[in-house]
Amino acid sequence: MKPHPHRQKPDTVTFQLPTYHDFRNPNLRGLRQSEREAYQLIVEFIGQEQMSTVDKQNFLRAVEILSGAVRAEGNGNMNNYYPKAILAKKIETLILEESTEILDSSVRQQAMLCIVALSQVNPPFHLSEILDLVSVGVSSVFSLPLIMPSLDRKDSASLYLQVTQALDDMLQALVMDTMDPNMLILENFLEIILPWLTQSDKVHEQTRALGTISRLLRFVCNFPTLLHMESFSMSGKLIGILGLFCLNSSHEIRLGASEALHYLSKILVLQRSVRQKTVNILRNLQKHFRGEWFASMQNVTLFFRKYLTPVERADVIMVTMESMTSSSWDDIYAASSMLEIILKYSIPEIGKVSEIIQYIYIHMNNITEPTAQNTVKKVLYLLSQAYTDEVILTLFKIQDQTEKEVCKPWEILASFPKGCEVIMKHLLQRLVPQQAPQDREPSQRAEISPLIATRAIHELLLESSQQMEVQTFFSPLFIALLFQTSFLMVEGNAEMIQDQRHVAEWVDPVSSTVKALKTLLLSSGYGNFESEIEKLGGWELLVDPERHHDGVTVVARCLVTKHCWHNCPIFGLLMKMLQDPNCTNHFTALVFLMELLQCPDVTAIVDDFVIHILANWFNCKEPATVKLLLQMTEVFTKHKNLERRLHILKPQILNCCYSSDGDIVKETFLMLKHLVENLSWQYSSSFLIQLTFTLEPFFEEESEHLRLLAFQIYSSLLAKVKRKVLIFPLRHQILNVIVFLVLHLQDVNLDVAQACQVSLCSTAALLCWSKLREVFTKEDVFTIIGALLQQETNKALWFLKQCVASFKSTQVPIRQAAVWFAGQILQTLDLEEMNEMEEAYAALRHMRRDPDPMVSCLAMQTTHVLEAKEKLLLAKPPISCLCRRRPQRGHL
Repeated sequence: MKPHPHRQKPDTVTFQLPTYHDFRNPNLRGLRQSEREAYQLIVEFIGQEQMSTVDKQNFLRAVEILSGAVRAEGNGNMNNYYPKAILAKKIETLILEESTEILDSSVRQQAMLCIVALSQVNPPFHLSEILDLVSVGVSSVFSLPLIMPSLDRKDSASLYLQVTQALDDMLQALVMDTMDPNMLILENFLEIILPWLTQSDKVHEQTRALGTISRLLRFVCNFPTLLHMESFSMSGKLIGILGLFCLNSSHEIRLGASEALHYLSKILVLQRSVRQKTVNILRNLQKHFRGEWFASMQNVTLFFRKYLTPVERADVIMVTMESMTSSSWDDIYAASSMLEIILKYSIPEIGKVSEIIQYIYIHMNNITEPTAQNTVKKVLYLLSQAYTDEVILTLFKIQDQTEKEVCKPWEILASFPKGCEVIMKHLLQRLVPQQAPQDREPSQRAEISPLIATRAIHELLLESSQQMEVQTFFSPLFIALLFQTSFLMVEGNAEMIQDQRHVAEWVDPVSSTVKALKTLLLSSGYGNFESEIEKLGGWELLVDPERHHDGVTVVARCLVTKHCWHNCPIFGLLMKMLQDPNCTNHFTALVFLMELLQCPDVTAIVDDFVIHILANWFNCKEPATVKLLLQMTEVFTKHKNLERRLHILKPQILNCCYSSDGDIVKETFLMLKHLVENLSWQYSSSFLIQLTFTLEPFFEEESEHLRLLAFQIYSSLLAKVKRKVLIFPLRHQILNVIVFLVLHLQDVNLDVAQACQVSLCSTAALLCWSKLREVFTKEDVFTIIGALLQQETNKALWFLKQCVASFKSTQVPIRQAAVWFAGQILQTLDLEEMNEMEEAYAALRHMRRDPDPMVSCLAMQTTHVLEAKEKLLLAKPPISCLCRRRPQRGHL
């Protein structure tokens, strides 16, 4: 039950008779005789506790006379004659002594008018003195019983009008600060008067309070300058209270509230509107003066949106919501109606959001009327859309400080499908921290961290009742939560992990994010996905720092194998993110993407733009990312739509062969081996032809493993070539490496030798070398060299150049075979051709210093033989011009 305002009035005033030391003897020579008598009367009565009505009236008249004398002095001071504070206390006592049961004397109003006189002389009252006088005066008048005009009570009614006017005069005098009203003093007056309006259950007391407020506001609005108007904080609360009483069932109360609201609105217009618009606004206000409730509500709505500050608007909302907890159905109806009207359109800026949310959370269960419940839910809904961060922070703060849940705010928020979607979109923006532009000013409002956003998403998902609603934002939410997990696991963001505000039991950020991810799957109707991931150990892998991306692979693979409807939307989101070269979670995105490319629906929508995005990521400086892209390329062999676009990645893939990172080179060759084995010549001919040129330098690679891969890739490539496509430049390149194949039959790695033999057989088949094919299959390297040179004599110079290139081989058997093969070729040349091959001769002479004795000995012998042949050729006479010309040698 509300406390009655009567209990707030003071019962007694402690009065102490001044001693000789309280003030000095006054100089009365400047006073008239009547003024001296008044002074003597004051001294006589000031200490008396029991005074008759006549004595009281005489005392009060004496104070007025002395006050007039002091005021007439110009700069006079009441304390020069008698302390003003003591006089005020005596007057306060006289008011308190007046009966509140009956109005039968004029002492009350005379005392108030005496205060008016005292207020006009120095020294000014202290604020505490003013408030004591106002509190006593208000209580003394408002507590009087209802006085109805009648013939037998004519004098009482007239006396009541006089005392009401005296109270108004006292309030108006005390609210002044020199020449202008002081709004801070007015605020204190309203705090004294308003309980008589809001806590009383008597209509006449409420009517008196409204009338007093109305007349006081009317007095204030007549002044162009109001002191401390910027610090006046009662506008919102007052508009809320008056607006509610404009909907009261009592016509008298409605009329008084409408009048008071009119004058308050007038003050706000005069103080806050543009001067050019003031006249029109005041004219419109005057039209609705003492109007019906609808006109009053129009004013409330107008001033709520245009003339109140965000904090004052919050006060209006708080006042109306407090009224909803009332036991009176009329109060609840009025509050619901008023909130519905002022929040009908888009909500303006609101302050004190945290306080409003806290009030809703604590008192929601006390609001039982269905209309009021819906109104409060709408307030929560609107605030959550406009001030999502503050609402969520407040809800978690209250939840974590409260042992048991008082109401279910998350259920309320989730009950608005469109609103829940808006909140989810906002939370998605908060999941991954984004760097604010340097020119943007810092926000004054609180912003939630990604961890708190995750917790809020989890709470909303738990309350979501319809799968279709969740599925509308499943894809972005799924990716955001997955990326959030990766951000915490891989990046190891210390600031986020240490942010423990509003997390309660959610101490582990990673586990809590995975928990939200599981809830999302369950809420979207993908419960079988969640259990399958659990069965495969995907959730455990996600929270394992060393195997986190294995967990990402398991999750993605499950979505593919279970034919998730959202695979294509997720793919689109990933590609949109990967367009940003600074994407923080690019590795997780690529891991997930590699599995999505196994989905036929996804591969069907891949276009050139997507492949170009992937091509750009080959420029990433992280070796792990490049290796992942190389592994992803293997998927291209499984789908024709991807294979026909492989040429876009050709420059990036082949450039990886020359990477300074040995692991990337190795990964590239492993990938190429897989590609060549599975690609079709129809869609990948340009890529395969280019590859034959790329492989050549790696035939002499020191690493056995890499060298073996190069020959194996070349062997697989030749197996795909058909005679009908053997044209330049492929035919040229096949002949350009044939000597390498022959020489590497001597490779220390038997697997390399075997791959070379297979490649030689494929080459013979393509070039229709039927005789050589049999030789390649059965004979040793030296026999093969002789047979090759014998059949393809016209290509001797071409072969010689390949031999010279092999002089640099790190393997002794290959250098030895190369020297021998070069010697055999040089011996077939005539004098003119030998002169043209001076570089080959120089390289052969250099081989005489080879560290291996067998190679150097063979090179020595070969040079001697060639020198002898040269001398012999020089000694022979020139051949007649009529002789048959020598056959043309092939050159590279």
